Amino acid sequence: MKFLEQACPADVTADLVYRVCPMHLLEPAELLKDLKPGQVLEILTDYDGALEDIPAWCAKHGQEFMGLCEDDCDHCYRLYIRKVA
Repeated sequence: MKFLEQACPADVTADLVYRVCPMHLLEPAELLKDLKPGQVLEILTDYDGALEDIPAWCAKHGQEFMGLCEDDCDHCYRLYIRKVA
């Protein structure tokens, strides 16, 4: 797991707080379709399963998992995906 010191600049944010499986995979997949290669998707989630599922999904689908950071103010995780193709 790659932890980031701070939040990254993102082109689009998916607020998936209070959502569980499979939405934490389905919604980001849909949003990535509209992004151009090199653009970054930020995912906000409080679902612990996403910490393993999203990096695995990125590896399976050829996208770059940039890492995650915890947001103490919002009590959620911020995960970052860079669209590769």
